[in-house]
Amino acid sequence: MKNQEILQETSLTNRRYDLDWLRVLAFSILIFFHVGMFFNFWEWHIKNDVITHTIELPMRFPSQWRMSLLFMISGAGMYFALGSRGPKAFLGERFVRIFIPLAFGMFVIVPPQIYFERLTQGETYSYAEFYKTVFEFISYPTGSFSWHHLWYLAYIFIYSIIGLPLLLFIRRNTQLTASWARFFGNPFTLILVPVLWHMIGNVLLGHYPSTHNLTRDWNEHFHDFTLFVTGFVLCTQTGFWETLKKYRKLNLAIWLVVTTILYAFYWIPRAELEGGEIVFYNTLKTLNAWCILLTIFGYAYVHLQFSNRFLRYANEAVYPFYILHQTVIICLAYPIINSPLPWIVKFIYLSVATFLICFVLYHFLIKQFHVLRIVFGLKSKKRRVVTSQEEPVISLRS
Repeated sequence: MKNQEILQETSLTNRRYDLDWLRVLAFSILIFFHVGMFFNFWEWHIKNDVITHTIELPMRFPSQWRMSLLFMISGAGMYFALGSRGPKAFLGERFVRIFIPLAFGMFVIVPPQIYFERLTQGETYSYAEFYKTVFEFISYPTGSFSWHHLWYLAYIFIYSIIGLPLLLFIRRNTQLTASWARFFGNPFTLILVPVLWHMIGNVLLGHYPSTHNLTRDWNEHFHDFTLFVTGFVLCTQTGFWETLKKYRKLNLAIWLVVTTILYAFYWIPRAELEGGEIVFYNTLKTLNAWCILLTIFGYAYVHLQFSNRFLRYANEAVYPFYILHQTVIICLAYPIINSPLPWIVKFIYLSVATFLICFVLYHFLIKQFHVLRIVFGLKSKKRRVVTSQEEPVISLRS
């Protein structure tokens, strides 16, 4: 019994490199996803002169789980952060590492996105003339004040504050979480209970569309906060991870089958749904997304428990990349809207150029200067040595 307790304590305090790898993967996907938004029929800030349904097909798959993965990783990271500092110190760090980059982003990073969108709508003013409108503090889309893609930071910041009492309670009650680990130790409860929970949320709050405006986004909050807490709870007991490991092949099989059904009957034919079909379709999507997440965590837990030079570099770089990437994409995309180049060539150009520009800005500027490190949410150089897992802001090393 004593050896088991030591093993559990070691596994819960050592650095979880699998979560680091998933963090880097999730944000890499995010860049490709937002480049794709320039070319598809989904609503976005600016659009290519030629848009296509073709690119929507591969985008359907990550759209189910990419943000859910990030909220779960952030919740998992918060568990480790609370183990290395008290609540007061934790909240102070959240302010520095999340709120300051969010405020900086809203006044410096996001405005160019709105400016180029306004140009596509027929405005002819200069950037200096446009920028004055940001300080009218009229929210987008009517005005020019917005957090755009940085909405995730705002949500994580709020969840860290309002959820702190609950998460501290969970962290201190190991017997409670041990009973949860036993309850979810079989595939039926592991899969069906969370799917049922999220479907109930859809029924009760489905009339609240996702707005990312924080104040009227109740359906989004229900799901995102649930995932955030779930990621935290997973790290309280090694039993959860052993269950994910044990049933990873089953979860993989389920999502392969359900994804095939979704593509064959709904996404490729772009089926128009009504009535009971919508409920069935949403149930399939929820089941699929949850099994994908379980599969990702299960396989990562088995195969990604290692570090290397790339991971150490990328793990810090992902936060600045996240803050910068959408603005870089839009600045690069606006001049080629009416270019005769095929859309696939534009896609490759925007993807490669976005990564390169973000890398140059991070490596040669942000990483090197203390003030830039602060506004982009990085630790000062003297605090960069880490010995245990820490809560990611964006799932970064926070």
